Amino acid sequence: MAKKEQSTPVIVNRKANHLYFVDETFEVGIMLIGSEVKSIRDGKCTLGEAWIDIDESKNELWLVGAHIDEYLFANRFNHFPARRRKLLAHVHEIAKMRKAKEQKGCTLIPLKLYFKNRRAKLEMGICRGKDQRDKRQDIINRDAKLEMARAAKAHK
Repeated sequence: MAKKEQSTPVIVNRKANHLYFVDETFEVGIMLIGSEVKSIRDGKCTLGEAWIDIDESKNELWLVGAHIDEYLFANRFNHFPARRRKLLAHVHEIAKMRKAKEQKGCTLIPLKLYFKNRRAKLEMGICRGKDQRDKRQDIINRDAKLEMARAAKAHK
């Protein structure tokens, strides 16, 4: 008998690719409680306004501003939707992130939230902000690719 595959959603921060250049990415774990896991599996999570904060004194990473909706069936055991969540990373990765964040114009942004081997993982990036002209150039490049794809499809 074949094993039943469950498709878990991948929550992507689409705003991040529009507003930032991603220099480097890291995969970190995230500490969640039960109702948060259930809500993420239902796809009820947004990363659009989230960022990552480094606690200098304890050498910890925190996810701030991510909104995970309350799970409908959790009743009184539900979680607070906008709470700070601790991220799990290696010490040398945290040191690298701290060094990058100290540079002017760099920030830590969550890019993607997904499940890997039944564990919630967060892909985060060291990002630099885009100027208005960079955003316009991205739109021009995207339109050019779309036109080429349309022409190739019509030519077949």
